[in-house]
Amino acid sequence: MIEVLYRAGRLFPPRTALPVRPIAAALGWCDAAGDRNYNQPVSLPYPASHEVIARADSLYDIIVLLSHNRLPRIQGLGSAVFFHLTAVPADVTAGCVAITRNDMLKVLQYCGPRTRLRVWP
Repeated sequence: MIEVLYRAGRLFPPRTALPVRPIAAALGWCDAAGDRNYNQPVSLPYPASHEVIARADSLYDIIVLLSHNRLPRIQGLGSAVFFHLTAVPADVTAGCVAITRNDMLKVLQYCGPRTRLRVWP
């Protein structure tokens, strides 16, 4: 786990030992394989395919940036893989890990820079 981003207008900063910062309105995440900013934050508007982090729904009200495909960053190996919120427990994602807001707030209290998220199939 690298850093927690949260929607300042929707909730207070989560309690955690991880670095925490509010989500900027213009924050995006490039998911266009072949783009020089693949799997990196970008400022919106952005010409290539990207995720909007300040979503209209609540799924990204808290997101944890993970180390998946960060160093080295390999084109096509996966982008915008986050630990984020879900509205429905056990709902599927497009490759991310998602839990309810209450559970996320509980989990983050025990997380720090050396915490590793391990997911079993």
